[in-house]
Amino acid sequence: MLSCYLHRRRISAWLDGALDDQLRRSTAAHVDRCSRCAGEAESFRRLKSLFTAVAQPAPPDWTGFWPGVVRGIQDARETRPVPRRSMWRAPRWAYGGALAAALLLSVGVWQFAPSTLSPDAPVIVRSADTGDPQATVMVYSTVDRDLTVVWVVGLED
Repeated sequence: MLSCYLHRRRISAWLDGALDDQLRRSTAAHVDRCSRCAGEAESFRRLKSLFTAVAQPAPPDWTGFWPGVVRGIQDARETRPVPRRSMWRAPRWAYGGALAAALLLSVGVWQFAPSTLSPDAPVIVRSADTGDPQATVMVYSTVDRDLTVVWVVGLED
């Protein structure tokens, strides 16, 4: 029974000629001895002959292929104009470089500019009631009120 199971899995490959010599001889010998596997092999042969008789695809029709390719190329030329390059359309990396230079310049000016706030300057902290038990509003500002930070915590939407 186990031998039938192993050989039955190989019957289709045996009929297609896809087994190596040793497995082909072993499967052929088993099919000759076993009537159950011989019946299955005959079923596969009939099925294969039905498929080959019925499933013959029609030859492809290539008559309209090349004119369709030419027509597609002509349509693409007619619908899409060729873009002109102007002086203002420099490569995009130049725009990125200018943006990076401006960012570095602004950070440098901000970092090295004299500050009006000293690290020891007092900061006034106020909180406000929002009416919502889960929300808080905190306001941080300097004495001369030239810098104010507002934090709203806990409000949704």
